[in-house]
Amino acid sequence: MRLERILAERGDSPRGIIRETAQAPDLEAIGAEPIVLDIENVEIDDAVAGADAVVFAAGAGAGSSAARKRTVDYGGAVELVEAAVSHDIRRYVIVSAMGANHPERFSGDMGPYYEAKAEADKVVSESGLDYTIVRPGGLTDDPGTGKVAVAETLEPGGSVTRDDVALVLAEVLVADNTIGKGFDVINDGTSVAEAVRSI
Repeated sequence: MRLERILAERGDSPRGIIRETAQAPDLEAIGAEPIVLDIENVEIDDAVAGADAVVFAAGAGAGSSAARKRTVDYGGAVELVEAAVSHDIRRYVIVSAMGANHPERFSGDMGPYYEAKAEADKVVSESGLDYTIVRPGGLTDDPGTGKVAVAETLEPGGSVTRDDVALVLAEVLVADNTIGKGFDVINDGTSVAEAVRSI
């Protein structure tokens, strides 16, 4: 929703895939078109028809099973790749996770999550699409700062607000210099626009 609000305010026409009909008024209120669809059980394909770009930001969430991480974090991302290819949508942006480019560092409950993210990122990067992989640090609900640090790899442990991730995604969608790249993002002292230009 944070990203869709930014896109609508700048004159784009965002659509958002949601699981529950009850969520639709929230999207409509910010100028986004809601599409009710359970990505675990229904094909995404037609939902993206006519789009200029797609953004995969779904996640199974904390406490979910390893199987669910596989179907959402990996399966959903792959299905969206297939839908983008089917409809000749070149631009694909995926929200991954900081550390997903080194999944071998994680074990226990977090292992399946990082494996799913890493494998999804690999499929995206090998898809032939104009992709960007955005790997946020730990997500917070604090108010956005408008300032981030980005790099191919940052030191583990940093965090970033969901508001600032949305700003980064919006900027990436219009920044051709980010095509074919993946990067970590945490909060720091550089404006989002400047940080994205530096990638």
